[in-house]
Amino acid sequence: MRKIILIIVLVLFVGIQFLQVNKHNPPVDNTQNFVDINGTPDDIKAMLQATCYDCHSNETHYPWYTYINPIGWFLKYHIDEGREELNFSEWGSYDAKRKSKKLDEITKMIEKRKMPLLSYRILHWNTFLDVTQTEQFINYFDDLKSPPKEPVLDIDHIEEHGD
Repeated sequence: MRKIILIIVLVLFVGIQFLQVNKHNPPVDNTQNFVDINGTPDDIKAMLQATCYDCHSNETHYPWYTYINPIGWFLKYHIDEGREELNFSEWGSYDAKRKSKKLDEITKMIEKRKMPLLSYRILHWNTFLDVTQTEQFINYFDDLKSPPKEPVLDIDHIEEHGD
């Protein structure tokens, strides 16, 4: 009986390998992409792309193990869920209120070390943020939340022009 169950499980496992998920990314419009819109500095951009973009953008890099089901199904579900919650590739389509809310959520998730997910960090060692990187990230997102500073007018250095 055990042999029959083992054979059935093996046949099912092999069979589900033919039910692959769609691993094609939607196109990226740079006029809508977070890093392009905000002129994100290269160091922050690299961290953002390494730690967030696989689940929260249309620039997902699917690792080899996504071709093994049910792991592939599980990861695709998380990627779709992540994109629905926040998609950096579609940042430009968000209204000001949603952007503000997302920036708040991003900093809270980073501060509480809820993002990236532990399961993702375990498989992607380059996504572990040290204290300095965490502070850089938080400061960057906090700066984006701040309204742009008005230029200071230095009255002492204005020359009078007589016409």
